[in-house]
Amino acid sequence: MGTTHRQNSTQDHIWLSRPAGASNFYADPSGRFAITTPDGVDAARLLRLDAHSAALAFVNGKFEIRGDIFEAIRCFLRQHHSPFRELIFSGLARLEHLRTSYLLGGKARASRDIQFHYDLSNEFYSQFLDSRMIYSSAYFNKPDDTLEEAQRQKLDQICRDLVLRENERFLDVGSGWGGLVVYAAERFGVKAHGCTLAAQQLAFSRDTVERLGLSDRVQVDLRDYRDLRGTYDKIASVGMFEHVGPRRLGEYFKKIYSLLAAGGLFLNRGLIRPQNVTDGADTLFLVKSVFPGSGLVHLADVVREGERAGFEVVGLRDLRTHYAFTCRRWVKNLLQNASACRSLVNERTYRTWVLYLAASSVALENGGTSAAQVLFAKKRQ
Repeated sequence: MGTTHRQNSTQDHIWLSRPAGASNFYADPSGRFAITTPDGVDAARLLRLDAHSAALAFVNGKFEIRGDIFEAIRCFLRQHHSPFRELIFSGLARLEHLRTSYLLGGKARASRDIQFHYDLSNEFYSQFLDSRMIYSSAYFNKPDDTLEEAQRQKLDQICRDLVLRENERFLDVGSGWGGLVVYAAERFGVKAHGCTLAAQQLAFSRDTVERLGLSDRVQVDLRDYRDLRGTYDKIASVGMFEHVGPRRLGEYFKKIYSLLAAGGLFLNRGLIRPQNVTDGADTLFLVKSVFPGSGLVHLADVVREGERAGFEVVGLRDLRTHYAFTCRRWVKNLLQNASACRSLVNERTYRTWVLYLAASSVALENGGTSAAQVLFAKKRQ
């Protein structure tokens, strides 16, 4: 994407100085970042665009960010933006949610949406994820924990929160590249079952299971969670229910409830939206270019729909800071491995992921987005 990551220093202040009379160069007064555009394009004007237009301009290569991309996003958010355009894009985002939820919200559409996001290539994701390929919030015992350490800590925490025991039947809904089912089987001795809609995730998961000699304890299928049958003692859903969307949340909880044995635990973990935050121009970019068919819900919606399905809430964890740290680690890896990433996906895709993850980190730090884990129990009959 043409973005470099530098520590703030006296040298950077000189490097970010604005050439005399150059309108195609915007230098942040603090020296943290600069924006450059083709000749004749006013760089400062980009900061006043709505979020959707600015995001498209960036991913299409209309401008470059030098220096601290997180600070550039924060600067953009501090600018005055047209409330009229914000209203328009908010309405368009809602229409897109309606279109994908009601008109195109079936299983075939869900499969295409998941493949759009996850089947880029396993090699691309390996450039910024940890060795287990875990694409959800890590858990940092210390701010300087490595991504590898923090993801292992997250897996261990999930298994302990679920009180996993040897030979229990454990289901991971939306199991990704298999990190949790493998860890649960290896460390806690469960009989694990995972499901995904992404073919490349399935291949990676099955290769890992076979390589580690866990085929007798771990099964991973290419299957929509709505087609699952059977009964499980413990169930986890980690970073998956964001794809369900608000209008199918009740259906989602009812299905999970039907799969869980009486007295069992269900751990639901992922991004949520603070109560006072609504769709905006940034939402339209996300549902069109990053996560088609997705939608964030409020924590109150998670609790309400879970209880309506028959669950009771027995635990809650705030993950906002942990997710912000995680996204920052991912962006750092993307920037450090820019050449390799560009050889695996096209330029627009690379820029989209850098911007999406950097903006997600800022939103989590600012409180515009949050993340939580809710632990539910199914009462014994």
